Order: sequence, then structure tokens, then C-alpha cells
Amino acid sequence: MIFIDQATVKDIPVIQEIAHTTWYPTFENILSKEQIGYMLEMMYSTQSLLKQIEFKKHKFYLAKDNNRVLGFISIELNYQNQSIAKIHKIYILPSAQGKGIGKILMKKAEELVLENHQTSITLNVNRFNQALNFYTRLGYENIKSEDIDIGNGYLMEDFVLEKKLL
Repeated sequence: MIFIDQATVKDIPVIQEIAHTTWYPTFENILSKEQIGYMLEMMYSTQSLLKQIEFKKHKFYLAKDNNRVLGFISIELNYQNQSIAKIHKIYILPSAQGKGIGKILMKKAEELVLENHQTSITLNVNRFNQALNFYTRLGYENIKSEDIDIGNGYLMEDFVLEKKLL
């Protein structure tokens, strides 16, 4: 049985472990190893995760099975001071993918969004990421494309997806 627990700063090492385990298989055919390494450091360093949790108020939730963490999601309420929530991250260990854990985490995000009277959820996904099909099946619609300069000569080439809830 999968349980969802809210993460705290003490869970940063497990979030980092999942990110490092999932990013290379997820993005190795899309991004260079150098860009993956750069982005992991940028988004998952201890300092970056502390800032996300403590200052930006991103809420991280862990999916657990028998106290083993299999994945996580992070969500920000009132994104850009609007009644919109943004999913910043969702990653499931490769060994646990295809078992419904992503759907459970996305359902948790939707519950949080509704409890907090947000009108919709938005997220970015790399244009070539196979997860695009997962989000589409869950009712997310592609509302635009954007290229985000993340420094060091790298771009995030994303679709912005949205699901209206209210």
C-alpha cells in the first residue's frame, strides 16, 4: 500500500537520491550528460532544496511503500500570486514506474489544490519527455511552449500544461 507523507528538510537526502536515480534514464536521450549534471546541481543541491522548501514554500510529498520512498512531487500554491498551483517536480524511481504511484501523487496534488481553492494546476514538461502522454491522460492540456534560459548555455525546452479544477 502506498502512503503519501509531506517531506521536511530532513528528507532532502532521499529527494536528492531519487532525482539522481531518475534523471539520467529519463533525460539521457534528450539532454547531454553535462546538462543533466548542471540541472541536478541547480535544482537539487541541498542549498537549492532548502530554499524551495523554506523560502519559496514548495510542498514536497513522498510516496512510500513499507517506509521505502519510491517517488516525490513538489507543488507551489498561489503560483505567481494567482489562484493557480504549479507542480515543479514529480519523479518516480525507474523500478517503481508503471505501478500507479505517479497517479497517486498527482491525485494528492489535486486534493491539495482543491483544499486551497486554487482554480487550476500548471506544470512544465520537456517537449520530448514521454511523461507528456501521462499528463495528457490525466486531463492536462498543452497551453503553450516556452524556452527557459537556465544559464551555462542551456535551455529548458518545455510545454506548459494546465488542468482546470474549479
